[in-house]
Amino acid sequence: MRAVWISALSTLALGVGLFCYLAPLDPGVLALQFAFTPRSFGQIVHFWSSADLARYRSHLPADFAFLFAYGLFGYLLATRTGVTAARGPAFRRVLSWLLPVAACFDAIENALHWWLTEMPRFGVAPLYAASGAASSLKWLLVFGFGLMLAYAAYRAEED
Repeated sequence: MRAVWISALSTLALGVGLFCYLAPLDPGVLALQFAFTPRSFGQIVHFWSSADLARYRSHLPADFAFLFAYGLFGYLLATRTGVTAARGPAFRRVLSWLLPVAACFDAIENALHWWLTEMPRFGVAPLYAASGAASSLKWLLVFGFGLMLAYAAYRAEED
């Protein structure tokens, strides 16, 4: 149970820290995550000053730590706590892998953003689409984890 708490607190600390660090960016990071084309990506990045772009790029190493922390937290929460005890093995297995897989898509998104923000790159439209798709899949998996966890907690209360 200690590992669950450590991963939860690490996720919380890194998440709050990154949120505060990136808060000055306007448009925000979420807009960049859903930029599927070179044009939409470029429009967001061009709103930022060079200092803002440097701020964004400098957060990426910490974001890799964050995605590791939340992926580990999701796995540990699903496998080492009783929250899913009343659910079947398939439910527990799916829940245990949602955040780790989301973290993998987040890592893909980060790697692509690192490369795409290094300098203007307009001839690689599929990579912008891949970045947006990775982000979309990440968020779907995160929301899916939340919904499944809420369902498990609700059903545990009824049982």
